[in-house]
Amino acid sequence: MPHSRTYRTFTYREAVLRICCSQFEIVTAEIVRQRHLLEDYIRRHPEFQRSLTPVALRADAPEIARHMAWAAERVGVGPMAAVAGAMAQHAAEAALAAGAQEAIVDNGGDLYLKTVSPVVVALGTGTSKLADRLGFRIDPQQTPLAICSSSGKMGHSMSLGRCDLATIVAADAALADAAATQAANLVTAADDVDAALERIGGIEGITGVLIVKDDRIGMVGRLPALAKTR
Repeated sequence: MPHSRTYRTFTYREAVLRICCSQFEIVTAEIVRQRHLLEDYIRRHPEFQRSLTPVALRADAPEIARHMAWAAERVGVGPMAAVAGAMAQHAAEAALAAGAQEAIVDNGGDLYLKTVSPVVVALGTGTSKLADRLGFRIDPQQTPLAICSSSGKMGHSMSLGRCDLATIVAADAALADAAATQAANLVTAADDVDAALERIGGIEGITGVLIVKDDRIGMVGRLPALAKTR
């Protein structure tokens, strides 16, 4: 029998999150708490927000900043490239620690989930092509899991490339988010897909990579099963 899920929207600052969790208030409170910690750190050390490359942490860095900086160092991007994934994971883990059996936190296309039954995660490219009708089927034994996406054509996040979609699967959401940003940066034409797959797929901790550019869909690593979303 299918598992019924209810998703609720939470907006804070510029972030719009879709959340499915019995401990909704804990998820949202953790988002606000972590944002305050991060914003306080950035006020003292603005280079953490501005840098497009990894930065050294200061002694007063909160855990959320340390998580982001670790991911950025591993991938080779600025720490803010990992912010949405890090926030999603910290919020979901807070709910799970409070007793929630399931937590699905989607922070603008950067997703962290722990489930008790299968779920299909849609992959949106903003096109009418096949890739925009596909998703990943996630079985509960594959979770907790992070699925983070970046695009050079959609969304408000900065991208240096023209990738239709770069989706990363990993155990850690900050790492997946940073890697998705870097993958999208590397692709300006379909001929760039293979090199981007090789570079991002070789990062320690990355489980799988999917990149879409025009009529090219490239995949490497262990990805969840593909499923039609419509």
